[in-house]
Amino acid sequence: MSLNIVNLVGRVGGDPDVKYFESGSVVCNLTLAVKRFTSNSDQPDWFNLELWGKQAEVAAEYVRKGTQIGVTGILKFETWQDRSTGASRSKPVIRVDRLELLGSKRDAESAHAGGYSDEEF
Repeated sequence: MSLNIVNLVGRVGGDPDVKYFESGSVVCNLTLAVKRFTSNSDQPDWFNLELWGKQAEVAAEYVRKGTQIGVTGILKFETWQDRSTGASRSKPVIRVDRLELLGSKRDAESAHAGGYSDEEF
């Protein structure tokens, strides 16, 4: 048996990067800052998120920098060749299957109006 499930709750690090394709597909990329329960550090862990279809459209409409969200998805690794060195590169990405908008409407409005500083994550 194998299992690949990731659950995260945190604040979005920047406005969504949304791309629409000729095929009608839509993808949204976000970064998510998550504080550790066991760490005394003020620095969050950062995760790259990838959302497709309806989840991507919801994120594009309602998510902004500083918005608190919860996600469930799978961990995958994107790989590519570095153009300048030819070396193989990779980065972990969470492919989001479920997006939950957390916090109140007022939280979302204040995040949109004033934004959150990196220290507040």
